[in-house]
This record gives sequence, C-alpha cells and structure tokens, in this order.
Amino acid sequence: MRILVTGATGNVGRMVVDELLTRDFDDVRALTVDPERAALPAGVSVVRGFLGRTATLPAALDGVDVMYLAPHPATAFEVCRMAADAGVRWIVDMAGAKGDHWQVIEDAVEACGVPWTHLEPGEFMANALIWADQIRSGDEVRDACPRAVNAPVAQEDIAAVAAEVIRGGPDRHAGHSYELTGPEALSRPEKVAAIAAALGRPLTYVELTGAEATAQFTAMMGEYGPWYLDGLAQLAAAPQAAGSTVSDLLGRPAMTYAEWARRHSGLFR
Repeated sequence: MRILVTGATGNVGRMVVDELLTRDFDDVRALTVDPERAALPAGVSVVRGFLGRTATLPAALDGVDVMYLAPHPATAFEVCRMAADAGVRWIVDMAGAKGDHWQVIEDAVEACGVPWTHLEPGEFMANALIWADQIRSGDEVRDACPRAVNAPVAQEDIAAVAAEVIRGGPDRHAGHSYELTGPEALSRPEKVAAIAAALGRPLTYVELTGAEATAQFTAMMGEYGPWYLDGLAQLAAAPQAAGSTVSDLLGRPAMTYAEWARRHSGLFR
C-alpha cells in the first residue's frame, strides 16, 4: 500500500511520516517543498511539491492508495479532484472543528467521491509559542481572555492518530470524523502555570482587554490576531471539554499539557 503524506515539511506532516515508519509501512511517499529541511528518513520516497502548486502533484499522486491531506484551503477542491482522478482510494485529512475556518477541507474531500476520514483537532498545544518571546525576556505573560477554557492537543498525538487510523484501514475508519483533544480542559493562566513548572521559575499572568489585547494579538499573529481573539471569547462563553478519542484510538493516554511543556521547554528558554 502506497501512502502519500502531503505537507511533509510541516510540523504534523513530518511527524506522520515517522509514525507510519514505526508501524512498518514500507511504501511512504512525502510531498514537501523543501526535502533538505524536512530531513526525511532513508527509504521514504520524496517528491518536491506543494498543495498550493497543483502542477507539482501528478507525480506525487501516481500509484497512491492512501493520501494524508494537510490543510490548504485555497486548492483543496482541485487537489481532491486530482486525487480521485489518479485513483487514490482513501483520503485521511486534517481539518478542524466542523463549521470553522477549515470546513472547506472536509467539503472538498467529501465532494470528490473518495472514501474519507476526517481528523478534527482543536487548538494545538504548540500555539503556546505565541508567549515564547515574552517568557524568554521576562516573567510576565500578557494575554487575553483568561476565562477561555479548552483542551488543546499535542501535534505528536495528531500525527500518531493519523498513522494509527491508516493502519486500521478504511473498513474500520472510512466515513468517520474524529474530534481530537488533549486529556484536560485548561484556562489560559493554567497553561502558563504548566509552562512555569516546566521551566522551574515563576510566571505571572497579566490580563489584557480591549484595544490593548487586539494590538498585542495583531502584533503576534498578524491578520489572524482578531480572529484568534474571537475564538477565545467563544471559549470563555462555551468552554471546550476534553474528549477521549485520542486515547481510544491509540490505546494509550493522550499527552498532557504539562508533559508537552516539559518536552518543549527549550523553546521558552
């Protein structure tokens, strides 16, 4: 079975490649814009290309049975049509919560007629890196919406789920949508406290509101800053609960936020 991993230079896609190899798949093809940077393991077939440049895809899709589809909304419909025409038999996509910014990914996959499985992660634990500059330079984390509560998921677990779903096969997983969360719902100050514990030093959470919050998030995230703030406001009004899907699919506990902070503490030093 030949598996194409798109977005193989990205944080999740690169991990998907490794997770497939640990499950003894021996025909893994990686689509990446930068093979040197991806540092893909020996034995992985590499095709230079990008979902946003569909002219690079025919060679990547040739002979593929299963495609792991990274999210790229602008070309999602065209990419999925190309996959169907190339004879891909199953698409496992990474999207997001139904109805949000990434809904176009699921719509495109379902429209092409190929059997599908949707992976729907919530916020990545790695989004905490928006605080990294503040933490490296001082002991305050200036942030907004401290009452926003969600259950962020580790990218490592998303990749492991993708590989495990592919190993399970379409007979078991086709037609399913899997909402992926971490194992605990946390507020923003609780996340900062977990990072502080991993670093072994105190951090003070400082709430920003109004124009000050908008200015800071726009500075950190550009045009996505206000959108992210809107999402936090929604989580304050309707907190996201933790689910068990990751552990159910993997047969092991999902990574906790504290463990993620310990593993990645070097990024905040």
